[in-house]
Amino acid sequence: MISLITGKKGTGKTKVLIDMIKSTLETATGNVVCIERGMKLTYDIPHKVRLVDAEEYGITSYDAFYGFVSGMLAGNYDIQEIFVDGILKIGGRDYNELGVMLEKLAMMAKDVKITFTVSADADELPQNVKAFI
Repeated sequence: MISLITGKKGTGKTKVLIDMIKSTLETATGNVVCIERGMKLTYDIPHKVRLVDAEEYGITSYDAFYGFVSGMLAGNYDIQEIFVDGILKIGGRDYNELGVMLEKLAMMAKDVKITFTVSADADELPQNVKAFI
């Protein structure tokens, strides 16, 4: 299941994401992963969460992100939830490509909940992205 937290820069998306991560940890029976760019959340999320820096793995496009998540899920069946902060910083501002990647992830990761922050107003996004709000 894919879900999005949308809003312009500075509207509190990352704070909402951090609160969701902490809440998830209280009931999680599997692994929780957070993917971001630049390791800015190191001190904000609990140490039980696997924090992944997209830059460290050279993820600079939506295709690379999809491949990375696919590989993570193939290698670890215990991943229960994935949180992604700043997907536009990772993959770029091409909203249509974002939508294509989200559709592919939704087909592949049916048993894993993936939550993204997207720094854009919902009305700016194409329908294939809005479908996940």
